[in-house]
Amino acid sequence: MDRWTQLQLFVLTADLGSLSKAAEQLDMSNAAASRTLSSLEERLGARLIERTTRRMWLTDAGREYHRRCSAVMSEMAEADAIASEEVVSPRGVLRVTSSVSFARMHIAPALPEFLRRYPSLSVQIVAANQYQNFIEAGIDVAIRTKEYESDSSITVRRLAETRRVLAASPAYLAAHGRPQNPEDLQEHKMLVYNLAVDPYLLHLRRGTEERNITIASALDSNEGQVIVAAGRAGLGIVVQPLYIIHDDIVSGRLIPVLEDWQLPRLTINLAYQSRRFQPAKIRVFTDFLVERVKSLNLEERWMTFAI
Repeated sequence: MDRWTQLQLFVLTADLGSLSKAAEQLDMSNAAASRTLSSLEERLGARLIERTTRRMWLTDAGREYHRRCSAVMSEMAEADAIASEEVVSPRGVLRVTSSVSFARMHIAPALPEFLRRYPSLSVQIVAANQYQNFIEAGIDVAIRTKEYESDSSITVRRLAETRRVLAASPAYLAAHGRPQNPEDLQEHKMLVYNLAVDPYLLHLRRGTEERNITIASALDSNEGQVIVAAGRAGLGIVVQPLYIIHDDIVSGRLIPVLEDWQLPRLTINLAYQSRRFQPAKIRVFTDFLVERVKSLNLEERWMTFAI
């Protein structure tokens, strides 16, 4: 029996929590995978994984073996990468995930220049508003408004900061008036992005003053573009980051309200797997986005309504 295959199968099974998923990644049948795992345990004389029809879990011996085998596999992967052009020359498929709004407004417009610079790359965009285990999903770079990652194997690189603002269409304000203080928001129709942290509780600050305002929604959605479209149509007041509604405000389609009150800001980050030898496709893409934000003064626009 190939010991390297045994090691790969065991580590993948432990990482994915599924023997069948590990077998699929290694292009093995489930029966062959089961025999391989059994052969490994027989060779070691130790039970590594306990399994029932419903779930599986590592034994104490399995946890220690997994820790050591993962380190061996990581070193082997880095050794392979060093010897390959993958580290030196950006090529292959770059898989990127971000929110739908960020992908549409800020990744897609940047791709023509990026692909002109790196013609040996192709890009796959996974637009999703809820975070997933992006490494397990085979994603290279995740763009997130999340300050920290619980997994220490993930590197987080700051891209930009953005204000969140309250805004409504001229038609809505003409019909319903402008809120004069935070408490007035409770009498207005609110359009709520329901995947935000505490979506129905607004934390507002003005100097040393603070207000925590509970709001009800006339409309809520898990997609920011739906919220913004409803705001433009005059259905209520949106609560959105400037990286999404900056152009609507500059054009006058939406008008900021309670401008002297600040909502908590968002930090937009690039997240990717920490590696000593980073594949060139990840390095050039993250560098490109940081360069683009700086050259277009996007952070200034997302913080100050600058044109």
